[in-house]
Amino acid sequence: MSRITGLLRRTFGIVREHVGTDHLGNKYYLIPEQKTWTGRMVRAKRMVVAANPTEYEYMEGSIPSEWDAWIRGRRKQPPSIEELLKNEHYRVQIKQKAREVEERDLALQTKEYEDGLVATPAQTAVKGHASTASFGKQEITEEPTSTANTFQPGSWMPNNKK
Repeated sequence: MSRITGLLRRTFGIVREHVGTDHLGNKYYLIPEQKTWTGRMVRAKRMVVAANPTEYEYMEGSIPSEWDAWIRGRRKQPPSIEELLKNEHYRVQIKQKAREVEERDLALQTKEYEDGLVATPAQTAVKGHASTASFGKQEITEEPTSTANTFQPGSWMPNNKK
């Protein structure tokens, strides 16, 4: 660190080095290790200035994983443009392969249903939730219900609906 840079840091506060910018417009900075006026060493810091600085606009994936690893100190050097492009191309390939596998699986599944090799999945109707007090209890309906022991033909009369 030169004397002039050190003097500027002590006089005007923190001086940060621009390290890079990602494709989303986020800017990454490094604040190098420096000495305070008391002689204490302050360790280096890494920071990002987001393209959309408001918190409510932040979405997952707003910072690429390579830059996130650099910010958190998991890697020593910031990512290069070549590395970012290579990883982005790899992600696109993985998504394309996953889409192809899903389409093949769906086509195979419909063929098996048409050929009768596999039964179509049963649609089940769930009434209520297991945590409710009425779960598992018989609902009161106007439909006739009985067991084989107590049923008498003609013993049920429909209610008058008015």
